[in-house]
Amino acid sequence: MPTLPGNADAPALPDRSFQRLVWLLAVTAGAVVANNYYNQPLLSEIASDFGTSERSASLIATLTQVGYALGLLFLLPLGDMLERRRILTVLLLASSAMLVTFALTPHFPPLLAVAFLVGFASTVPQFLPPIASRLAPKGQAGRSVGLVMGGLLLGIILSRFVGGVLGGAFGWRSVYLGSAVVMIVLLVLLRRSLPVMTTTFTGSYRQLLSSLGALFLRHGRLRLLAMVAALQFGAFSMFWTTIVFHFERLLHHEASTAVGLLALIGAVGVLAAPLAGRLADRIGTPAIIAGSSASMALSFLMMGIDGGTLLWIIPAVILMDLGMQVGHVSSMSEVLQLDPTASNRLNTIYMVLRFCGAALGTFLGAQAWHFFGWTGVVLLGLGLTGTALAIAAASRIAPDVVSDHD
Repeated sequence: MPTLPGNADAPALPDRSFQRLVWLLAVTAGAVVANNYYNQPLLSEIASDFGTSERSASLIATLTQVGYALGLLFLLPLGDMLERRRILTVLLLASSAMLVTFALTPHFPPLLAVAFLVGFASTVPQFLPPIASRLAPKGQAGRSVGLVMGGLLLGIILSRFVGGVLGGAFGWRSVYLGSAVVMIVLLVLLRRSLPVMTTTFTGSYRQLLSSLGALFLRHGRLRLLAMVAALQFGAFSMFWTTIVFHFERLLHHEASTAVGLLALIGAVGVLAAPLAGRLADRIGTPAIIAGSSASMALSFLMMGIDGGTLLWIIPAVILMDLGMQVGHVSSMSEVLQLDPTASNRLNTIYMVLRFCGAALGTFLGAQAWHFFGWTGVVLLGLGLTGTALAIAAASRIAPDVVSDHD
């Protein structure tokens, strides 16, 4: 099979076919990653359905993210070792099965276990940026990765809109059953569209996982970018987990729908995602992540004004989403370029740490809400984003601290 210039072992695709494939990858990334976030605007409804507390229901969001992080750790490295089309097929089948199980589970304790498995099986989106980068014609890798990441980020945002609005109208179980069908449709389309790709790692699975530690120690930039991303995503996830409880007090029975509509407004920030990689090339990733952290910190300041009214929360959400999306896309673009032969493993390290931050932020956010209400949530968000800003600013002042060491 012929190869594309600058992409060793990458199957050559006609330009039009490649563009269609990139759009399919973007849609797939958004649709699958949404499985991790449908629950957030529905937590109040799920709590009511099972007769449990809001604090207990928030464990669904936490365990889903923990499952996703562990799925990234144990499954994503396989993209360097096994044929990727086969991996995607198995994962999409597993994801569909877990979604159906979640929708049909009749009791709360097993629902928590299934929530973990939903996250564990939903790692497909993180296999896709390296695929887009590898198959892209020369000079189009950054743009292609940006488009796939834009689809993934849009899926995160719109999942709350879909979950909130459709769940409010038809019930939370219908959201998960509908998504299970979508997973099967995407499986068929990807099987027809993706070419067979050669692998870049020939050792054992144990050696594959062992190499993660060496890569983590070798790349200082990876460590810094992952740390900032974990803090940013922790604050972001904390907000979206607790806002439904805040709205329940403000708006009573319209909370799920309101969160869904708020998520749609926040999707404006996704428009910047495809441009983030180009912007980082011009002014540098350190400046991007510092600016994105500052944007998120400012958004939490705005959320604290006047007790967190809609008048301030709406523009704050746009600012928060914009900061998170730009920072994440810029960071991932740099991470994937650190070592193209280990792109899946580098992405594993970055994303596992990022989602550990999300899981911790979700857990801490639930505790802050339970003990201190909305004020506690705002202060925690300021603490997380302020720490991210301090780390990013330090990386600009003393770049030698984060240089790579072999």
